[in-house]
Amino acid sequence: MATVFIANRSTVLIDGSAVEGLQSLVFRVVTEREDIRAVGINERIDVSFGLRTVQGELVVKSANYELDNHLTERSKFQLVANLKKDQTADAPKRTLSFDDCYIEGKSFGLDAGGSGVSTYAFTATRLREE
Repeated sequence: MATVFIANRSTVLIDGSAVEGLQSLVFRVVTEREDIRAVGINERIDVSFGLRTVQGELVVKSANYELDNHLTERSKFQLVANLKKDQTADAPKRTLSFDDCYIEGKSFGLDAGGSGVSTYAFTATRLREE
């Protein structure tokens, strides 16, 4: 059975401080892969795996000056997402720790509804799940 984590019960922290105005956190783990080819046929016989990185995006209402600062100074930070199902003590929860993060880029959009949204692209050295 799947555990459904709830956004308004969960928290995302950057170096211990909550991310104000956070709308979404999206990430993916990427592992380099190289196919080992068979001689004489057009099939692979094995796979060689290499570097594993984490790529993600934080979407924030308007802007986040702490993230802007990390982009400008190219400084690393830790991002921790505490995912919760509800607020009871025995409710399922999961902690995602993104280590040695860097902001790689920022984009900004302003829609007809009048609310600005900044999207911060980040990378991390590793993701630990607890």
